[in-house]
Amino acid sequence: MKIVSRLAAAAAIVIAAAGTAGAKDWTEVRIGTEGAYAPFNYFDSNNELQGFDIEIAKALCDEMKVKCTFVAQDWDGIIPALLANKYDAIVASMSITEERKKTVDFTNKYYNTPAQFITNKEGGITDTSPAALAGKSLGAQSATTHATYLEDMYKDSDVKLYPSQDEANLDLANGRLDGILADSVVLYSWLNETEDGKCCKEVGEPIRNVQYFGEGAGIALRKDDPELKEKFNAAIAAIIANGTYKKINDKYFPFDVY
Repeated sequence: MKIVSRLAAAAAIVIAAAGTAGAKDWTEVRIGTEGAYAPFNYFDSNNELQGFDIEIAKALCDEMKVKCTFVAQDWDGIIPALLANKYDAIVASMSITEERKKTVDFTNKYYNTPAQFITNKEGGITDTSPAALAGKSLGAQSATTHATYLEDMYKDSDVKLYPSQDEANLDLANGRLDGILADSVVLYSWLNETEDGKCCKEVGEPIRNVQYFGEGAGIALRKDDPELKEKFNAAIAAIIANGTYKKINDKYFPFDVY
């Protein structure tokens, strides 16, 4: 019996040691983002990443006491690149949805804003129901929750998808689209802070459909990195509690996005 007990104890020690050896220390975290989704993430005139996502990520890394580096990645390939180990986390305004949870894990939300339609001021559109927009050309960024919503709910409209939000906005400004569906804050910034945005206006009520737009924006992670998820969740709670989150929020928006 003693021999069996000693063998069992030895096996437990080996298993525990193996588990410890496989754990990551997370002194450095590589963060993937898009760089084409102002004001959340974008490149400035010096080709440096800026925006709400970037500053939140840096604040979280400071709170976790880890070194962070950023990797820019086109939106269409942003999850595959995470799974291919190109980086460790995605901080890019990614909505937490049940469909995405099949592939990646998410932290708690770090902001939550609704979807919104915008149209040209001269277009005469006041109703954004599927029936009212039948036959109209509607744009969205491809591989987004907004694109899925348009394709599912506006089957009688001409839905056009774009590699980036900027390209969709430009086509609306130039009269090649009747309307756009996107994040309300992204559109608010474009409407109020750019010359092109003066063409257009918000139409209809904000859309908060959890089935499509999820529970808010979270940080996407590989499913086999639970320790990193715990670190990020603790850091999100900490920067909200200590006022860092509010300082960043107020720098970008005249309203609370949490």
